Amino acid sequence: MSKTFADKVVQFNKNLTYLGELPEGFQVLNPYLDNSETMTVMQKFYHQYYNDSAKRKFIIGINPSRHGAGVTGVPFTDTKRLESICGIKMKSAHTHEVSSVFMYDMIEEYGGADLFYKDIYINSPFPLAIVRKTKNGWLNANYYDDKRLFESVKDFMIESLKKHISLNLDTSEVFVLGKKNADFISKLNTEAKLFDTMTVLEHPRYIQQYKSKEKQLYIDKYILALKK
Repeated sequence: MSKTFADKVVQFNKNLTYLGELPEGFQVLNPYLDNSETMTVMQKFYHQYYNDSAKRKFIIGINPSRHGAGVTGVPFTDTKRLESICGIKMKSAHTHEVSSVFMYDMIEEYGGADLFYKDIYINSPFPLAIVRKTKNGWLNANYYDDKRLFESVKDFMIESLKKHISLNLDTSEVFVLGKKNADFISKLNTEAKLFDTMTVLEHPRYIQQYKSKEKQLYIDKYILALKK
């Protein structure tokens, strides 16, 4: 039996480890090691939506947040939407993430989760959560927040993107969430020649926080880009 898309994603997630250096004050969290239920729900999700070998378009986020994929193992999916939309209940955690709200509103307009995930795969160039030490404890960090952090994780990110592509992703066009993220992905792309063209879409968190009145415009923009 040849491996399905789901089998390959699950294998990728099971083998995820970051052993590289990090600048002082940063830490990497691996949701699959921190909570055994994360591994279980992640596998259910991928076997539910990716149990085939079809080629998919690729949306690239930044890196998982502690409340979204950092808990569920599924990009842009908090426990609320994992249960209410995907029908997968997580008992050990309850999270609400603003990016997840936008993403699933957009997915509904796209035609629903079954149709969306049949066409599209979402992940991050750095697929583990990064946190930064502050006076108030550990907070979410983006891989590009610190120049030294980016330099530390750059090679790992290129390797991760190559592994994502090998799942059977269309590399003729990639969809990158967030303008700053796109600047850095562009650097990686120049170096590693991964994608032919890059289409940049506003990040869901930015839309929810600053552009919520124009949310419908952004949903339309996403769908126009992804369905063409």
